[in-house]
Amino acid sequence: MAQSTDTQSPAPHIADSHDLIRVHGARENNLKDVSIEIPKRRLTVFTGVSGSGKSSLVFDTIAAESQRLINETYSAFVQGFMPTLARPEVDVLDGLTTAIIVDQQRMGADPRSTVGTATDANAMLRILFSRLGEPHIGPPSAYAFNVPSVRASGAITVERGAQKAVKATFTRTGGMCPRCEGRGTVSDLDLTQLYDDSKSLTEGAITVPGYKAGGWNYRLYSESGFYDPDKPIRDYTKKELHDFLHREPTRMKIAGINMTYEGLVPRIQKSMLSKDREAMQPHIREFVDRAVTFTTCPECDGTRLSEGARASKIKGISIADACAMQISDLADWVRGLDEPSVAPLLAKLQHTLDSFTEIGLGYLALDRPSGTLSGGEAQRTKMIRYLGSSLTDVTYVFDEPTTGLHPHDIQRMNDLLLRLRDKGNTVLVVEHKPEVIAIADHVVDLGPGAGTAGGTVCFEGTVEGLRAGGTITGRHLDDRAFVKETVRKPTGRLAIRGATTHNLRDVDVDIPLGVLTVITGVAGSGKSSLVHGSIPADAGVISVDQGAIRGSRRSNPATYTGLLDPIRKAFAKANGVKPALFSANSEGACPTCNGAGVIYTDLAMMAGVATTCEDCEGKRFEASVLEYHLGGRDISEVLAMSVTEAEEFFGAGEARTPGAHRILERLVDVGLGYLGIGQPLTTLSGGERQRLKLATHMAEKGGVYVLDEPTAGLHLADVEQLLGLLDRLVDSGKSVIVVEHHQAVMAHADWIVDLGPGAGHDGGRVVFEGTPADLVAARSTLTGEHLAAYVGA
Repeated sequence: MAQSTDTQSPAPHIADSHDLIRVHGARENNLKDVSIEIPKRRLTVFTGVSGSGKSSLVFDTIAAESQRLINETYSAFVQGFMPTLARPEVDVLDGLTTAIIVDQQRMGADPRSTVGTATDANAMLRILFSRLGEPHIGPPSAYAFNVPSVRASGAITVERGAQKAVKATFTRTGGMCPRCEGRGTVSDLDLTQLYDDSKSLTEGAITVPGYKAGGWNYRLYSESGFYDPDKPIRDYTKKELHDFLHREPTRMKIAGINMTYEGLVPRIQKSMLSKDREAMQPHIREFVDRAVTFTTCPECDGTRLSEGARASKIKGISIADACAMQISDLADWVRGLDEPSVAPLLAKLQHTLDSFTEIGLGYLALDRPSGTLSGGEAQRTKMIRYLGSSLTDVTYVFDEPTTGLHPHDIQRMNDLLLRLRDKGNTVLVVEHKPEVIAIADHVVDLGPGAGTAGGTVCFEGTVEGLRAGGTITGRHLDDRAFVKETVRKPTGRLAIRGATTHNLRDVDVDIPLGVLTVITGVAGSGKSSLVHGSIPADAGVISVDQGAIRGSRRSNPATYTGLLDPIRKAFAKANGVKPALFSANSEGACPTCNGAGVIYTDLAMMAGVATTCEDCEGKRFEASVLEYHLGGRDISEVLAMSVTEAEEFFGAGEARTPGAHRILERLVDVGLGYLGIGQPLTTLSGGERQRLKLATHMAEKGGVYVLDEPTAGLHLADVEQLLGLLDRLVDSGKSVIVVEHHQAVMAHADWIVDLGPGAGHDGGRVVFEGTPADLVAARSTLTGEHLAAYVGA
């Protein structure tokens, strides 16, 4: 009798069993001992209200540890040149793979950094022109606007028999425009904003902030002896005026002290104009905006390139023309170049340019400064280099990749995320948009609240399971806003006439005042150009954008919003001492850690370590300062409060401080009640930073608020709170203009201006003006179709 033998499939190889990323006991920032298992080679979406701990888990724990472990594989010598990373607060992290982080950090604001230099497109174009350009002017560096031309000659000594010295000349051909040094613009100082020439120095002629008559900055000029301080500046001789404005640094004694004197113009350029505008205090920023004018370089006409680089052409197109083209057009031009000698280069350049179009950035030009890209555009530009990557089994980490995307473009982004996953990669996405959550293989929902009320895993599983679960995200996933039945009547009009900034095509539009207006359209249709580049300067506009808040780890919401000033004064008044004692950056700072609360130890070849200061126990202040109390609390206890606690504390009783209470009320209004007032700004998410700016600007006197995508980083549940805030602003008599793609905000608007129909040169026109109800009824634009589908019309 024949025996039947079961053919057993071979047991799975042990190497295939590592298909989970295990996190146990994560305590970074507000995470409360979180333990989860994330499937590899799948798309996992992390969701939850703003401040619930998503970024702490994904970026500060998983990605940070992967990055740290990779750095440890390099030799000690190489590690010495790399940033040192501390190990995240977590008990076990298992099954990690190499993490590639694609975040929304704005690209550097260096004026010489462009879309072309940030990707490899510019480098490839330079090689192409150095091979095919007519007339031939030199190697690729001859077409680079960040390489200056250098010529040098001299003698070098070579031991060769009796011959000792050899004459040598060195030349390097660069493409940098010598006038603007590759920046494309030249800056001029308006001297009338620096001084009043009808006054003498004694009468306080200098009008620059920080140059108060009698102060050190002022005495440098009034007591220098180069000119008569009692003579009006308009009566100075040519030499005296040169010494006052342009004299080069000179060591000399002024008022009996050794000082370096230099002219007012170079001194202001060094002290104020070399700084990042965002990092300036408001009064300095206002002065710089007033005193400095940037004009297109007359020599290179803004192309940044030398005359030779502009003259060398391929088929009548120079490299400056190529970089100024819309990328989708440039891709067509490159496709038409048939040159076998550079075929591989053309293929690679073609792929890079097509990737821009595929990712929805075909409307950009390669000469666009990278500092002007929005957070979403910057993130998608960084994605370009990974699209054709041969790497597999990598963990890609995305931070809200749909930021700044019209609903029409979100489908395209979803396809890209799925393509990365299908190549065998693990894709981790922090996201709020229901359209992206819907394509997830696995969902991790954090919460239930924000800050100290968050930091726990509320749900783990499939999208269907999330819908059925009772979490905030699950409940709001199918939320749909309704179009307003009645809209507010405008109180006036803000007329924009003949707007031509960037891709706008002679746009005439009236923006109604006293209502909530939403400017919408696909990415690249000209929304920001209309709002930021075309609204008249005298309209009293307060603009709140998504730019990062520049600040050190010493900055916190209390210092940024000006809240610390009334608090310090209240402490000083209650205790009869000076306010400087209650600043961790001034006299009250702990001398051991200089008010930082932690001591940073650089271990040279190993990761640096931050340890809590033993003297002040992380409180940042001298022990003697903590003996002073206000309402039963010392200054370190007050800075440890959340905004909501502090609002209660300063609102009534012994600690009642109206100045502080007003600022705290505004922070609660914008939904930041959970933030610690002494929490470092570096720990805030993008959405939190923008709302912090909004709270600060709400105190200003302007009548028109312009908000750039305020829903960025907001959970579905938080959008309702934001709409309430926008309504309160409008009801208090302000006009609110919002650049936004979120359908709930569109549905809530009183008036919509839709730009398009496409991006770049296919956009730049107003395709619809009217109420949301009219837009839904007409369905004449892409936005109208998506809004109609959203509200179920």
